[in-house]
Amino acid sequence: MELKCPYCGEEYNINHIHRHMIDNHADMVQTEYDEEAEKMRYIIACPLCPLKYQHRVKPRYRDPRFLEEFRTEIATVAFDQLLYHLAKEHGEEIGFEMPEDSEEADETGEV
Repeated sequence: MELKCPYCGEEYNINHIHRHMIDNHADMVQTEYDEEAEKMRYIIACPLCPLKYQHRVKPRYRDPRFLEEFRTEIATVAFDQLLYHLAKEHGEEIGFEMPEDSEEADETGEV
């Protein structure tokens, strides 16, 4: 299955789209450090809708350099979240199709 990158439109195998996004679009993942609260987070906006997903980064220590030092790892997690969202909410737009043999939940949420 080929998926269309939501940033540049290039198509990649489902196993390679994630790597493409990390290598070519890591700048789409924002990181912030709140000095007062000593908390860090990443933010990734969906390029197809207004959703902005943010999550706290919980390093073992509170060094603000952590965000730059582990930028690739943070982008990996952020793109994981974005890809889940894209598959669920924008599957048709990126070329994602649920496999025919997968079970779908009925209206009650039961499988």
